[in-house]
This record gives sequence, C-alpha cells and structure tokens, in this order.
Amino acid sequence: MNRPDLYVADVGEGIPVVLLHGLTATHRYVVMGSRALERSSHRVIAYDARGHGASAPAPDPQAYRYADLAADLVRVLDERGIDRAVLAGASMGGHTALKVALEHPERVGGLVVITPAYEPETYLGAGSLARWDALSDGLREGGVEGFVAAYGEPSADPAWRETLLTVLRQRIGAHEHPGAVADALRAVPRSRPFDQIEQLAAVAVPTVVVADRDEPDPGHPLAVGEAYAATIPGARLLVEDPGSSPLAWQGGRLSAIIAELAAEALG
Repeated sequence: MNRPDLYVADVGEGIPVVLLHGLTATHRYVVMGSRALERSSHRVIAYDARGHGASAPAPDPQAYRYADLAADLVRVLDERGIDRAVLAGASMGGHTALKVALEHPERVGGLVVITPAYEPETYLGAGSLARWDALSDGLREGGVEGFVAAYGEPSADPAWRETLLTVLRQRIGAHEHPGAVADALRAVPRSRPFDQIEQLAAVAVPTVVVADRDEPDPGHPLAVGEAYAATIPGARLLVEDPGSSPLAWQGGRLSAIIAELAAEALG
C-alpha cells in the first residue's frame, strides 16, 4: 500500500528528539513553537501525522490506525538514518510513541508521554465513539466552525473557555486536508496502541509522563496519566500546580523537561 508523503521539519544537531502531535493538531503543537531544544544541542524532528497539517492523506480512510502511525514514525527514523531517538508525544502522539517503544524498543532511547488519554477499559465505549463521530461529521460538513459547534463547551471551568476555543480554531484551521482529519477522527479512536495498561510495564527506557489537571483539559484525564506513570518502571509524573496553566501548554517548560530526559537517556 502506498505510504503518504509526510511534512517533516528536521533542525538542529545533537541528541535526536522526535516530536509527535495529537489528533487534529500539527507538528507545531507539541512544544508550541518553542525553539529551545534545537538551540541546546538537540536534533529536533517534528512532523505532521498522515492527513494532518501539510502531510498527505492516507491512501484509505481507515488507514489512520496506530499501526499506520507507528509505521510512519519508524519510517521517519529510517529515512533520516536515526537508530535511536527520544520520543516526545502528546495524546495520539504519545500513544504512538509507546507503541513503537513496545514493538521496536531498540529504536527508542527515552520517552516523554504528554497528556495521554487512551484507557483500555473504556476503549470503544458507545458514548465516546459517538462524540468522535460527531466531531468528524462537524468538520466534514461545516469546517472549523462545524467542528467547534460539535465540540461544545470545551471545559467545565469558564476561566479556560476562551483560551480553549481560540486554540481549537487555530488547530483545526491549520490543515490542508480537513477531510483527511475527519477520517482520522473516526479511525484513531477505534484503534488500540496497546491492549492493556499492564503492558506498559515492559517499557524499559527513562520515561516522563506529563499530565494535565481535569479542569482545563478534561479530555485528557489526570487519572490516565497517573496510571501510565504508575505502570511504566521508574517513570516520573509531572503535573502543573492547581490553578496554573497546564504544563502541556507551556512550550518552554516542556522543552526543558524533554531536554532533561534526553540528557538522561542518550546524553
């Protein structure tokens, strides 16, 4: 099957770090535009996942499964002659990084798993899938505003409402192929990066889990991040202070976390 062309940014020199974004985002939404990593002896590879940003759509509407996403990540490493890298991924990107760490451990030197959301016990829940399908339909039929309308109120805390709505519009408006993102919105939630949380006990590289509190980011439950960190041997859990902006939104601080992990893993 044909593999889609991916938009890849490859900058800097030093320890290789690959940034992997979440569903509906682009490569700019991992460290939020921060250039601290590439300025501090890191080779930073950031790419748009298939169908997202400037990357081409998948050859099949169903080909946005984690097996497809993991194969793309390995291909990005192969094409750049990178044997081992630190992987830093947000949400879908974090799940993809974990899949590669479990299936190709020799390619992964360290992990920063940011705001994980996949929870095997609730996987394929009817209510969850209905919401993802509604977001897909909203985007396909109504573009950015259709997606935002389907999303509804982004947070139970009104203090975060305007910020979250602004980010949603910016993210969704950044794609050259919105129909492909609509396909991904149906396919990714129906795919498993791994079967059981207990499998994460096989991860054998330095790992940091960056979780968010539920008030600003209920779509990435703090309890999921806590479960990942408790299962991965030696993993550290980092969470922002109550009432503070999530660590996942702070590109500079997140870059420092990744750099520290990279020094430990491959330095």
